[in-house]
Amino acid sequence: MTVSPFDHPLLSGLLGDEEAARHFSVEADIAAMIAFERALTEAEADCGIIPREAAAAIVKTLASFRPDTGKLRAGVTRDGVVVPELVRQIKLAVGEPHGGSVHFAATSQDVIDTSLMLRLKSVAEHLGLLLTETIIRLASLEERFGGRALTGMTRMQPAVPITAADRVTAWRAPLQRHQERLSEQLARLLAVQFGGAAGTLEKLGDKGPAVRAALAGRLGLADAPQWHSQRDALADLAGLMSLITGSLGKFGQDIALMAQGGTDIELSGGGGSSAMPHKQNPVRAEALVALARFNATQLSGMHQALVHEQERSGAAWTLEWLLLPQMIVATAASLRLAAELAARIESLGH
Repeated sequence: MTVSPFDHPLLSGLLGDEEAARHFSVEADIAAMIAFERALTEAEADCGIIPREAAAAIVKTLASFRPDTGKLRAGVTRDGVVVPELVRQIKLAVGEPHGGSVHFAATSQDVIDTSLMLRLKSVAEHLGLLLTETIIRLASLEERFGGRALTGMTRMQPAVPITAADRVTAWRAPLQRHQERLSEQLARLLAVQFGGAAGTLEKLGDKGPAVRAALAGRLGLADAPQWHSQRDALADLAGLMSLITGSLGKFGQDIALMAQGGTDIELSGGGGSSAMPHKQNPVRAEALVALARFNATQLSGMHQALVHEQERSGAAWTLEWLLLPQMIVATAASLRLAAELAARIESLGH
């Protein structure tokens, strides 16, 4: 047992996904936060908020800037967020007379939430590819074995004859709907967060919307009014992660039950037992069930994180950090496992 199996040296081989996890690494987070600061500098220079020479000095500094992560860790312990110490280090690196133009009119939540959006954009592309691969693998099963007979099971008891295609369709169709949901949600989700101290961009006056639009454009995100205390889009994303893993858990549960009987399905590459050499355990199917239940459990926490007090919540925000990355990695791992499991089905039906 470990604090997090998703990046554990041993357990992550089953339950983790390196590509999804990479976007939640400290390196990826810092790179995205620096990208925000660079884009903000350029947008504010374009809109006449800061001098061009200051912007040039900041952009040049950021190109080679590497923060002291030990001091960042101490800063988080002190401030609850990494941005104050990060900005302090950037200003020090830029020096006078241009350091005062760094991070102008922004607040910590602008940096952290936009960093998340930039990384979720890449994560979503990865999840989309995994969804497509899993759907293709299931469609291949339908093509190979769809006409074969199975006994339909209702309430864990034999019911009436069905075909293998009937069961495979029940595995595949939800995933196709999840593809549509993912596209719809990303259109709402992947937006810049830029509101300043309390969401009003008070330091920018009537130029606030123009700076925000320029910032969004430079980052490749949608422009949207500040949403820093409105977390429904992130809760929607968490809900979709739970839907995907739930559908894959149903696939895994069905495979495990069919393997228990041993006559309806043939699997290659099952897991071995230290005590019973004859066994071929349906490890991937079992992991799909576990990951489905994990995400369903975490989803309630993401709904708790909707409760942001007034214009900003430290507690709800921190809860979100604890939950969302693990839900996303669990989803990526489930999709990977499901595609692998489908590929190991040698025979289905009679």
